[in-house]
Amino acid sequence: MKKYIMFFLAAILLSLNTFAQPGFGTAEKINDNWRFHLGNIDDKAALEDNGKSWKNVQLPHDWSIKQPLSPTLASATGYLPGGLGWYQKQVTIAKEDQEEKFFIYFEGVYNRSEVFINGQSIGKRPNGYISFAYEITPFLKFGQENKIQVKVDHTQDADSRWYTGSGIYRDVWLVKANPVHLEQWGVYAFATVQGANGNLKVQTTLNNEMPTAAKVTVINELLNQNGAVVAKKEAKANLTGQSNLELSVDLKVNQPKLWSIDEPNLYTLRTTVVQDGKTIDQTSTITGFRNIHFNPDHGMTLNGKELKVKGVCLHHDSGVLGSEVYPEVWRRRLQTLKGLGVNAIRTSHNPQASSLYALCDELGILVLNEAFDEWEFAKRKWLQGWNVGTPGFQGSFDYFKEWGERDLADMVKRDRNHLSIFAWSIGNEVDYPNDPYSHPILAGAKEGGFTQPIFGGYKKDAPNAMHLGDIAKKLVSVVKKYDPYRPVTAGLAGVAMSNETEYPGALDIAGYNYTESRYQTDHQRYPKRVLFGSENRHDFEAWKAVRDNEHIFGQFLWTGIDYLGESGRWPARGFYSGLVDFAGFVKPRGYFRQALWSNKPMAYLGTYPLKDGGNAQDAWSLLESGQGAKKDIAPSMDAWPIWNYQEGQQIRVVCYTNAKKAKLELNGKQIGKTKPYDDKYGIISWDIPYAAGRLEAVGLDENDKEITRHELQTSKNPYAIKILQGSELKVKGNKGIAQIEIQIVDENGVGVELSDNEITCQIVGSARLLGMESGNNSDMGDYADNRQRVFHGKMVVYVQATGKADDEVLVRFSSPWLNKADLKVKVF
Repeated sequence: MKKYIMFFLAAILLSLNTFAQPGFGTAEKINDNWRFHLGNIDDKAALEDNGKSWKNVQLPHDWSIKQPLSPTLASATGYLPGGLGWYQKQVTIAKEDQEEKFFIYFEGVYNRSEVFINGQSIGKRPNGYISFAYEITPFLKFGQENKIQVKVDHTQDADSRWYTGSGIYRDVWLVKANPVHLEQWGVYAFATVQGANGNLKVQTTLNNEMPTAAKVTVINELLNQNGAVVAKKEAKANLTGQSNLELSVDLKVNQPKLWSIDEPNLYTLRTTVVQDGKTIDQTSTITGFRNIHFNPDHGMTLNGKELKVKGVCLHHDSGVLGSEVYPEVWRRRLQTLKGLGVNAIRTSHNPQASSLYALCDELGILVLNEAFDEWEFAKRKWLQGWNVGTPGFQGSFDYFKEWGERDLADMVKRDRNHLSIFAWSIGNEVDYPNDPYSHPILAGAKEGGFTQPIFGGYKKDAPNAMHLGDIAKKLVSVVKKYDPYRPVTAGLAGVAMSNETEYPGALDIAGYNYTESRYQTDHQRYPKRVLFGSENRHDFEAWKAVRDNEHIFGQFLWTGIDYLGESGRWPARGFYSGLVDFAGFVKPRGYFRQALWSNKPMAYLGTYPLKDGGNAQDAWSLLESGQGAKKDIAPSMDAWPIWNYQEGQQIRVVCYTNAKKAKLELNGKQIGKTKPYDDKYGIISWDIPYAAGRLEAVGLDENDKEITRHELQTSKNPYAIKILQGSELKVKGNKGIAQIEIQIVDENGVGVELSDNEITCQIVGSARLLGMESGNNSDMGDYADNRQRVFHGKMVVYVQATGKADDEVLVRFSSPWLNKADLKVKVF
């Protein structure tokens, strides 16, 4: 089959570049034509060498994801290596720009980076998640080539409990600015709404790097979605030499359109700096108006309406792409999650790329922005394999005291203009009992809501948990300095222990990880504490604890998307609890959550065989729910849409639906009884003997009227490769990404859920294969080549255009014994 897919990137994605810039000067993305060397370099001569050990790469670049998986490596990192790498690039700065200032801005380098310009070290940044910039003007040779070199030291490859990636995995920008310019992240806008009136408070910070004084005018204009100016203010400023100055103005708007989850209305703040009638700096900030309030008894309101946060935790990797950040990929993932009823994400457990927050602003998704997983001590991690040897203590603790407050400040300053961010988290599970902190309360019985092991009771030689409150107060004060309006929170793991300290009291809102059992008792004991689930299991009871308690404003599931690392025993690439898999396809539990969270009528059918005609065999559901093998086991939330079994075999059919009732039809005839929604399990189920054909679940309202339907069809043998999107997939030009979804179908076009055929991808033309991802957690093969097996009959393939407009690219998918699929891609 042949299809035509155009490379077209919507204008909104082009605007993401604006959000990624440092907020001053003229920024140019410099992701192309880098050279990369994996391994240490012993001397300057080797560093200057551009021989075979150096490879041409394009940023973003994660070298770990391109290496072989090995069971001898740390399970925490998904059995992938770290190491030490070097990057270098040549840039030429024109002679006529000698009066300008130049900066290099990195959105993220993992980790412990050091940057050199023409052989001179200009700075180090150990935190791999924080964006940073250096002024490079004094080190440049104007009118000549200049060499940028970046050393990335990830030799502590098990420094995290999940996969981090290695290298310059986000965008890099070269910034040219007038000596008098806006400060990096120097525009801060925060809106309030009172009645029908909105007020945007704009704080602008200017830098004068000249030895002499400078008089400037700062113009702030607020534009609506149609581009019309709805408010404008000018302010005069007189900057002394070598100084900075902060200005504040209020922009008032009558009846502004409010930002909400359903209607994410956005405005653009245009800030212009004028000197002697000439614009010397300008930046645009996406902003808007919304009101969020918290109440310890009534939870959360958005624009005056009560809201339950239906959130998921997200790590930053994208399966086969590793930690490389591509906004188009995250757009597809976030849209999928929102379609399931998700209205919030938690950035577990570190700040993510600027483009992610911009997408959440645009799509109407709330964000809990988190800074740290560790403070002054490292957490236990398996350094070789899974549960092998003695746990180690690699981590970020060694630079926390020196860098922690600065890292947090930079996170807040960079991200505070995003409407989607509703709270800042200063830490995750830093209070895990005896990992590392301890307290005498741990010597007691397992009372008070501990769901994690207490690791042998109170350990008097361990760090004192009372210190948690001191650190929390310092971090909260940093946040409040740069954003006094949003609340500060943290994910508490050992709530019973932390309650004995000042830690929870330092927070504006308190996140409880897996501690639903304390929602009522702590509400009574601490009546002024605002509570929510900052990390929760997928089981129905955990959601009921939110749904049925007015004072609990929401929960964040662990997790929204499967992620690399924190793996179990080999073979296991990562943690497999997501609503969506590595490839961005919805898993059965995603549809179960859609039935709980979405207002749109839906039904989903899944099946699995019954053990000995009775109990279900479903290991993951047993693990996830913690219920063990019981006689009357709950219906599974992980039932795949399969209708291929042996004739007469006893099968459990489950229906996830938000309809009042559901009935089951087999080949057009009802089988079994019409059943009401089951509020015990949230799942309607039937146990029936298998017969081939068409199986359908029909969702009914209270009057038995059909409102939704889902069907499964018995499939024949794999016959062909099918491209799912049709001819309407569009991405644009050089660096545009096509996300091509393919499925194995039988001779009648029915998807073959059980197929695992190996697919080969061949590309002819100006494009490169970024990766092939099927979502299979246990496939530990080579992910760097052009061959991969489908999982549940599906796969997504990422292809990036590298040519110019009007180039044509042929993408061919083939597999032995299957009809191939050809895709023509035209670059616009």
